[in-house]
Amino acid sequence: MLRTRHTKRQIAIPKNLRNDMFPEGSQAAIVAYSNHIEIRPFSYVLDKLECALASAPSFAKEWDSPDEDQAWENLLEHAMKNEQTEK
Repeated sequence: MLRTRHTKRQIAIPKNLRNDMFPEGSQAAIVAYSNHIEIRPFSYVLDKLECALASAPSFAKEWDSPDEDQAWENLLEHAMKNEQTEK
């Protein structure tokens, strides 16, 4: 269980977790959600992001086209019209 030290705004990570998950010199990533936070080894986060980063060029090939640009423009225009009629 993590304890917050209110006077210094610090979070204490239990020693066994620090030693097992975060060896000396390693980096950590703090991921904030609406109802909790996660402290993960940075290498874990990079591994998970690798797929997303690799996918970006693939999506660009499919989505970077005049047809796709027009489709998004039409979608935005439709959304704007709906928003105005709801007011």
